[in-house]
Amino acid sequence: MQLFTAQSIGQRQSVVVTAQLQQAIQLLQMGNTDLQSFIESQAEENPFLDLGSRAAQPRSTRDLTLPSQLRSGEGDWDRLGQLAADPGPSLYAHAAAEVARLSLSPQESLMAEAFLDALEPSGWLGQPLSAIAERLFVSEDEAEALLKKLQGVEPAGLFARNLSECLRLQAADQGLLTPAFAALLDNLPMLAQADLRGLCRACNVGMEDLKAMLRQIRSFNPKPGATFDASPLPQRAPDLIVTRGADGWRVDLNRSTLPTVVVREGEARRLSTRRVEANAYVSERLSVARWLSRAVEHRNQTTLKVGAEVVRRQTEFLEQGASRMRPMVLREVAEAIGVHESTVSRVCSGILMATPQGTFPLKAFFSAALASRDGDAGEAGSAAAVRHRIQKMIAAENPEEPLSDDHIARVIGAEDGVQLARRTVAKYRDQLRIPSSVDRRRRAIVSQI
Repeated sequence: MQLFTAQSIGQRQSVVVTAQLQQAIQLLQMGNTDLQSFIESQAEENPFLDLGSRAAQPRSTRDLTLPSQLRSGEGDWDRLGQLAADPGPSLYAHAAAEVARLSLSPQESLMAEAFLDALEPSGWLGQPLSAIAERLFVSEDEAEALLKKLQGVEPAGLFARNLSECLRLQAADQGLLTPAFAALLDNLPMLAQADLRGLCRACNVGMEDLKAMLRQIRSFNPKPGATFDASPLPQRAPDLIVTRGADGWRVDLNRSTLPTVVVREGEARRLSTRRVEANAYVSERLSVARWLSRAVEHRNQTTLKVGAEVVRRQTEFLEQGASRMRPMVLREVAEAIGVHESTVSRVCSGILMATPQGTFPLKAFFSAALASRDGDAGEAGSAAAVRHRIQKMIAAENPEEPLSDDHIARVIGAEDGVQLARRTVAKYRDQLRIPSSVDRRRRAIVSQI
């Protein structure tokens, strides 16, 4: 066999992801707020780029006019209405102030810093006592003695190591920690299983006395630290707004938060000189500014097209609510507006749309089709509509006789014509964070007390 080398020439096509293409892809995934921050960062580096107050609205085949109350800022997204009230001191600041009021020695005050650092948002200690003692180079007995002092701060229950200890501290603070009450706190797993008769034997009390203690437990706060830092975060304004007019549904970009790119052409002409180096810099920066302006305009057009197509397909949802959500996949929307499926996926990842039914991310409108009893996929509705149906059925059930997953599947199959398995109902119920029928029955027994 003879070996030799040779050269050949051929042609092939490949996609090269340039830096500008990567930026264009990132722009599709940005909401209005992120887009504004991105343009501001680019304007800091480019003297011929500026951030305008409002963007010109791209037109589509739809009427994109907004009601006067939204244009004037009197609607749901009034910026003054989004200002949060003063949240007050944080959990750490409150606990540190309470610890400072205790009569601690200088060494104990230094050790208390480790306990403050271990506090979780719930108000419990997030580290084992042995780990804190090892960090402080002290024995566990010394750490335990300091912990007892720290657990005397307000509100009662701070610095607890578990639920039982948290409730025990609150019971002691209110003078309720009798031997029977202590036995009840030692047997909380039996309470979770709604074993009331077993609790009566463990606490050596009658049923009426047990019910009285359970009512007292329900008045306690299992997470005393949650009352701090609990102010809700301001909701991000939507990127698309859907309204209904005389001629149908209308979609518009949210003008109050939509930024625009201003290219300073006059400044570029003024700085043009005869020096080749200066002209090259001006030309390169001006080209980048022009490209960014076109990319943002393309992003706005694509976002509006995707939103308009989603609204066209989900008209029944807009009119009647989540029970009428239609099955829809990314491929269908991509084919309808003439873009790639990945483009629709990127747009839906960061865009919020305000509708009469509430504000939702665009990806929430995409749901798989379920097969009907006749075998036709999608004829009976989408997975989102079925989840909404399950949620309504459980909300309306008799707490003493909760509906099983198998029963829910049979009812939806008989009434709505959807072919459902019991495990499918269980999966949707878990997604909705709804406990099983057994757990719901136990909670109903305890809540009756």
